[in-house]
Amino acid sequence: MPTLYHSPNSRSSRVIAQLMLMGKLDAVEVVIVDVPRHDGTGCRDPRNPHPEGKVPYLITDDGVGIRESAAIMIYLDEVFDQPFSPKLGEATRGAYLSWMVYSAGVLEPVLVAAFSGLDHPALAETFRGMSEVAAELESALHTAPYLLGHTLSVADILMASPFQWAPHLMPESALIRDWVSRVGAQVDGDALAAFETEGGKQIAAKDMP
Repeated sequence: MPTLYHSPNSRSSRVIAQLMLMGKLDAVEVVIVDVPRHDGTGCRDPRNPHPEGKVPYLITDDGVGIRESAAIMIYLDEVFDQPFSPKLGEATRGAYLSWMVYSAGVLEPVLVAAFSGLDHPALAETFRGMSEVAAELESALHTAPYLLGHTLSVADILMASPFQWAPHLMPESALIRDWVSRVGAQVDGDALAAFETEGGKQIAAKDMP
């Protein structure tokens, strides 16, 4: 059974959402760990084998560690017969892989720069900015409800997640806003919230003297 190291209300929450959508949360051992938070709370958890103490981190059945949300989500989708991605050879496979890499390679750096108030020509030349991100999303969503067409994919879960957790960073676009809402509606929000609450209690109990 794969082991997922997870901290509530963090980047790894989108992996939990994916597993819930696939009905495979019970097929993965989830280990709740603490992580340092932006507000100064939390700490590096010695139980977490991630080289930098981050989440998510997945250990496969073969004992191989997988880091980065996109890689973990692709792997889990494939392990469980690809219910939310195009299979090899399908026309939308390339677009799917492009969005998965775009999430970490472009979207997250742009969002971090926007959140931090960073503005430098090197950032704009390398990653562009929020207006370009919005244009890319709108181009994909102009004729279809999801990034790959009419079917929800892992790419939607990954790409929409930053705007679900930080809606103030969402571009002023009805297309994007409605897409984020559609993706969120696919997830059992009550079940996810209950899972995260229980995980928070486990961390709090660990920290008690």
